[in-house]
Amino acid sequence: MAEMSVTTASLQSFPKSLLCSLSTRKFNSSFHPSAILSPISRFCLISKFNSFRFSAAVVKAASSPHANTKEPMLPPYDVLITGASKGIGYALAKEFLKAGDNVIICSRSDERVVSALDRLRVETGKQHVWGTKCDVREGDDVKTLVAFAKEKLQYIDIWQINNAGSNAYSFKPLAEASDEDLIQVVTTNTLGLMICCREAINLMQNQPRGGHIFNIDGAGSDGRPTPRFAAYGATKRSVVHLTKSLQAELEMQDVKNVLVHNLSPGMVTTDLLMSGANTKQAKFFINVLAEPADVVAEYLVPNIRSIPTNGSTKATYIRFLTGLKAYSQIFSRIAFGARRNRYVLED
Repeated sequence: MAEMSVTTASLQSFPKSLLCSLSTRKFNSSFHPSAILSPISRFCLISKFNSFRFSAAVVKAASSPHANTKEPMLPPYDVLITGASKGIGYALAKEFLKAGDNVIICSRSDERVVSALDRLRVETGKQHVWGTKCDVREGDDVKTLVAFAKEKLQYIDIWQINNAGSNAYSFKPLAEASDEDLIQVVTTNTLGLMICCREAINLMQNQPRGGHIFNIDGAGSDGRPTPRFAAYGATKRSVVHLTKSLQAELEMQDVKNVLVHNLSPGMVTTDLLMSGANTKQAKFFINVLAEPADVVAEYLVPNIRSIPTNGSTKATYIRFLTGLKAYSQIFSRIAFGARRNRYVLED
């Protein structure tokens, strides 16, 4: 609002016809990239942009009555986790339950959902966990998941997205990948992520206490190459970009009660990772850097829960395997032979 007040006052001191003549210019083929707008032109363009931002915020606030307000979010938290029938998703669900939270899980298979629910209830002794079938690649399925969660819990405080990741269990050059494998990887990791984010934002911005979305990254998210699983790496790189874009969109729309975060579990000894343990290099890094899902979840869940507990209003990137930790473990292996053959026998 401060920017708008200054802009309005300043514009009133100039003749409107002069401002318009100075700030409007047709950019045609004769326009050269080195051309520099005059200070008044830049000022007027910024004013127009600020006006657009202000209008967008007003419209958004009118359509979402809770977008600019937020009730305190207190534990136990209501948590929804996609792809939680196994791997890191299952381990996260178990840790949230052990912390006393209410949990919704989903998977593409009814059988896997039922099996996961039974195991979670036995392993944690907790009953406040529910599940349903959902294919995150299908918009209608995700809408049904939201309706299911609202029926069971009314609100969703924390939505963990992209546990439902896929590499089609295929580690080979892109040139050898089938259409089916590529479609599965991209639709699950990218399209599914976008659909879930869309539905989560639409749900949470209308909740009195808002909500937190956590997008899980993976190999390739830092921009480093991922040979033999290039498609997977490309989709994980897109996770970080999408998260930043959603953060910018919510800020532009003045939505203060929804935050989008990144979550980095590092290398986790899931079926997905271990299916690629068939080269000397892969075996080395899996033994040196990977950790079981339970170990990773025990670290991540308290850090996730601390965000609403502390009333944080800033987006966060929570990392289990930091660069310093990775380099330290690699050094220990090279210098002292630590972690050799932890999970797979090396040649």
